Amino acid sequence: MNDVENTGGAAGGSERGGRRGRGAGGGRAGRQAARAAGGAKAPAYITRKIGYFEVLNEEGLDTIERNADTILQEIGLDFRADEEVLQIWRDAGADVQGERVRFEPGLCKQLIQATAPSLITQHARNPERSVKMGEGNTVLVPAYGPPFVRDNDGGRRYATIEDFQNFVKLAYMSPGLHHSGGTVCEPVDLPVNKRHLDMVYAHMRYSDKPFMGSVTAPERAGDTIEMLKILFGAEFVDQNCVVVNLINANSPMVWDDTMLGALKVYARNNQGCVVSPFILAGAMSPVTVGGTLAQLYAEALAGMALTQLVRPGSPVIFGTFASSISMQSGAPTFGTPEPSLVLYGAAQLARRLGVPFRSGGGFTGSKIADGQAAYEAANTLQTAALGGVNFMLHAAGWLEGGLAMGYEKFVMDADQCAMIVKLLEGVDLSENGQGLDAVREVGPGNHYLGCAHTQRNFETAFYRSPLADNNSFEQWQSEGEKDMNQRANAQWKKMLSDYEAPAIDAGVDEALQDFIARKKAEVPDSNI
Repeated sequence: MNDVENTGGAAGGSERGGRRGRGAGGGRAGRQAARAAGGAKAPAYITRKIGYFEVLNEEGLDTIERNADTILQEIGLDFRADEEVLQIWRDAGADVQGERVRFEPGLCKQLIQATAPSLITQHARNPERSVKMGEGNTVLVPAYGPPFVRDNDGGRRYATIEDFQNFVKLAYMSPGLHHSGGTVCEPVDLPVNKRHLDMVYAHMRYSDKPFMGSVTAPERAGDTIEMLKILFGAEFVDQNCVVVNLINANSPMVWDDTMLGALKVYARNNQGCVVSPFILAGAMSPVTVGGTLAQLYAEALAGMALTQLVRPGSPVIFGTFASSISMQSGAPTFGTPEPSLVLYGAAQLARRLGVPFRSGGGFTGSKIADGQAAYEAANTLQTAALGGVNFMLHAAGWLEGGLAMGYEKFVMDADQCAMIVKLLEGVDLSENGQGLDAVREVGPGNHYLGCAHTQRNFETAFYRSPLADNNSFEQWQSEGEKDMNQRANAQWKKMLSDYEAPAIDAGVDEALQDFIARKKAEVPDSNI
């Protein structure tokens, strides 16, 4: 079961799925973002100002690394149906027997640390939206890959390209999200072999935030690169990261030809590869936290090292998707303690290795945006924030173990993401933050509501949720007794009604549409 950009699997097909346009991100959307952020302009990404929650000491990290090396040396990994990759490993000194590759202890780590960058800048077409990942910087990203969507009005149904465009617009409008994402839902109304063109174009046209590329076939990764060259210019693409993409290991301990092909395309073009084992512990790794950490680290080390052999210095992110299964039913579970421990440990390994770290937040197995969805999503979002995730995929919209993208769930999660932005800003100990002038002015027995310090800071002092109801019972009752789901339903509809597309160079847009039309005309429609 893969973290894939298509359907399938109990955990739900969840992941594996010229000229430079410089549209502004301001206008009504910018004003709304400022209001949601408490009056301040929403940052393009998070610069972390608090520490990390860590669960392993140095001895524990040594044990996990040693066990990962044992897996790489004694058992090895399969690299299937890609002779070029096998030859790359032979040339690097690995032991290649058929499709099984074994590695001397430390080989993969040495290759990564020699050339992989610790900080990645992904450029957006609006330079003010460019993001930095790694070294304490965090980027929050929508969910990826669901074939279904859900809203209060229409229930659960297959996703369409209109839904895809809607979620791109909602991500653009959400100040707590820094990235447009990738396959925010799978538009099943379009042919499989051509839908990637419309998806990539939607990210380019309806948002000016950074985005992810297609990985379902090497040729589709290549189309993404060609579209990026139209948008940014070929030389700029070659020298800068303008897209990231999701490369999943087929756990346990297999790399398949689809993922290897896409990895090679992106790495050769100097674009970011998020190398992510996809693991449901108990089915695809041992049931223990330590065993899962060792296996996923071995898988990730091999994938990351390969990117550096393909093109030294190409941007790579250590990723993991790790959850567990119910030992009674076999169904995936989310928001439980053990995957949190895996995430905390993997984040420590990434910092030790010196590369950015990706994991998820906002997970739930719930079918609707109910209490289960709320606490499971909150648990995983908080874990990812405290653990030090640099690229937080699935931060908004995830339902049903990744099978569905929820409209109401999306705006609820986006609200939580904006709170995480405030949390990771840490404690302000500037003169204003210390607030001693307020204490001096008010003195004993009075209140702070009217003092000068409060008046200066009231717009930005506290996070203000656009969804939560904190009014009196009587006011809530007089306004229709609406619950969170009803308020979220109204919120996403209003956001789409208020949406204004960011500007894009007309010539660039025309060239992109011409490319898409030409590519679609070259081959007949296919559902494979």
